[in-house]
Amino acid sequence: MKAKYSLDEIRTRIDAIDTELLKLLNDRADLVHEIGLIKKGAGLPIYAPEREEALLQSLIQKNSGRLPANAVRAIYREIMSASLALEKDLTIAFLGPEATWTHQAARSKFGLSVKYAPEPNISDVFARVTRSTADYGVVPIENSVEGAVNHTLDVFMDSELKICAQILLRIRNDFLSKWPREEIRKIYSHPQVFGQCRQWLQENARSLEQIEVSSTTRAAQLASTEPGAAALASSMAAEVYGLKTLETSVQDSPNNTTRFLVISHSGCPPTGNDKTSLMFSVQDRVGALYSALEPFSRLRLSMSKIESRPSKRKNWEYFFFVDVDGHIEDGVLKQAIQDLGQYCTFVKVLGSYPKTDAVNG
Repeated sequence: MKAKYSLDEIRTRIDAIDTELLKLLNDRADLVHEIGLIKKGAGLPIYAPEREEALLQSLIQKNSGRLPANAVRAIYREIMSASLALEKDLTIAFLGPEATWTHQAARSKFGLSVKYAPEPNISDVFARVTRSTADYGVVPIENSVEGAVNHTLDVFMDSELKICAQILLRIRNDFLSKWPREEIRKIYSHPQVFGQCRQWLQENARSLEQIEVSSTTRAAQLASTEPGAAALASSMAAEVYGLKTLETSVQDSPNNTTRFLVISHSGCPPTGNDKTSLMFSVQDRVGALYSALEPFSRLRLSMSKIESRPSKRKNWEYFFFVDVDGHIEDGVLKQAIQDLGQYCTFVKVLGSYPKTDAVNG
């Protein structure tokens, strides 16, 4: 099929479009600056996850051209990141070091124009946001293969921070090293990653020593300096530490996804498609948990998650973590939580936030 225009003509048209795009982006930036002034004057939070998700969904629905939905999301993610930076010099704390999956999740949510602050553990992410030396924090909460991240659940017990958004990130672990495959004697990675790659390890690395470390980034660091060492980590870690990718996507499940939470001092207004996370402890009597959960069934509220953790305050006392459809301001959910309280010694709403189904990465 013959092109309508010559190469020079096409390039001239592209240049004209880019010039117009740049003008429109700067016009948008001026409006964003005005919004920032209004928000600061009213004491409103700069980041609005409910507005962000509504905008992305609207743009994807309007899109009728060649760009796929994930490309539209990626482009506008950076446009909105630059907008956030114009409104305020935002700092995002995350479970570090750099190039961890949490770092990648944070960047997929907030883009490249804001500041990032790696923290050595989940408690430190919460502490930094609590002290307001970071505006938001990003922490892992569960993996589709390995289940809950218990440390995050434990920290929520004593924290007053709220969940204001979630991030779903597709996890692709690569087999990385500087050494030829036949010279590799050991593999470093995070315990959860070893769990996510059990089948591949059994079939391809049974003779290699598996050494657990604090993060996939730490694994990549060690693999870059130790003779005969390899790592199971991300492509971003390979780039940062100069490792070669010997095999890609070695995780057992092609749909391996980790869910991350964005935490802050304030919650998120209703969007009409929300999820609420809460925790509670039931009374010590027969059938207490059944009675506590009955209102959700009676009021036809869908629960997508329930997890138990020892309270660490009293032997054989447990906290239960639940994700339920709806927003805390919804009348039906309010009623369910009120009924729940009749059977509990403790109830705490962790936050309501947009029920994002899009997977990044």
